[in-house]
Amino acid sequence: MSQIVDETADRPAGEQARASWRFLKGHLREYGILFALIAIMAFFQVATGGILLKPVNLTNLVLQNSYIVIMAVGMLLVIVAGHIDLSVGSVLGFIGALAAVMIVNWDVPYPIAAIVCLAAGAVIGMAQGFWIAYFRIPSFIVTLAGMLVFKGLTLWLLAGQSVGPFPPQFQLISSGFLPDLFAMDGFNLMSFLIGLAVAVGLTLLALRNRAAQAKTGAPEEPFAFFAGKTAIVFIGITWMSWLMADFRGLPNVFIVMALLIAIYSFVTSRTTTGRRIYAIGGNEKAAMLSGINAKRLTFLTFANMGMLAALAGLVFAARLNTATPKAGATFELDVIAAVFIGGASMAGGVGTVVGAVIGAFIMGVMNNGMSILGIGIDYQQVIKGLVLLAAVIFDVMNKKKG
Repeated sequence: MSQIVDETADRPAGEQARASWRFLKGHLREYGILFALIAIMAFFQVATGGILLKPVNLTNLVLQNSYIVIMAVGMLLVIVAGHIDLSVGSVLGFIGALAAVMIVNWDVPYPIAAIVCLAAGAVIGMAQGFWIAYFRIPSFIVTLAGMLVFKGLTLWLLAGQSVGPFPPQFQLISSGFLPDLFAMDGFNLMSFLIGLAVAVGLTLLALRNRAAQAKTGAPEEPFAFFAGKTAIVFIGITWMSWLMADFRGLPNVFIVMALLIAIYSFVTSRTTTGRRIYAIGGNEKAAMLSGINAKRLTFLTFANMGMLAALAGLVFAARLNTATPKAGATFELDVIAAVFIGGASMAGGVGTVVGAVIGAFIMGVMNNGMSILGIGIDYQQVIKGLVLLAAVIFDVMNKKKG
């Protein structure tokens, strides 16, 4: 541990300050979105008189944004690869309708129906990715067509009516909570211990990565920034776990989200496939000249997006306990906004899974906070639009300075 500190502590104070300033300028968006989330949560916590972070509301916040977070993870890969998917909201609605028809009308067991729906989502993504990757048709056009097609298919499948309710076991995907093996009265100790274990694990992983950087040379990130960020993440996860454990514990869908975030963070930062997706988004021609199969990777990112949109469709349908013809309307805008607010670049090649998740929760906290304050949906849309515009302008201006 001393080696980690000594790498930066041995520098003169002036040099440390200059290095810190240079690092902050180069990573302004990465730190900016984290502090923006904290500032927005603090503002609404005060403005709502403490309602925002009450255990019940915090749990509702997670449940309300689960499907947006799930799709934002997939959308990040699409946008990093230099494309966009406008059909995810319609695919979500279509898969929810397909699940309802299979489970409610045809009496198909819900595990089989869920597997079929995930496979259908992957096939939808493959169908769109095929035209985009191998025929070079712009993703905007293909997925816009997909949006219209699956809106129409949802109406046809449901015959213009809502279908439900679902079996109680299926609803547990979205409305169930992790059971407490310790059976404490009024506090889910199991959920808190899991949250604490995740916080400790992330801290140890960060320290390990820092130590590995120190062995190969001085870490780029100043120790003060590293310590502050690690402390914020540890305290935030532990505190949220405590609050939710004080209500009913961790929702099942929260566990699903955590696993997806962990898996896709690993894929994007630690695997060859992840690095290649960033490469084709940064400069597709150069990536292809270096031997990367850009067409196949593009095809796979859209197949993955379709599968995650299907998963979000199952979660959303389970939460509503019914499938409706209008399910998923404008969800694609929230998902795309979350990814851009979270630090992804319009040009591709830039963005992180964690950033996209933070962007999704920024949108979610704003929606929730404004609703608690009684702000009308009209003003909510205006404010969200301005936040998205500000994020994109900041990205463009930051690139010009660079």
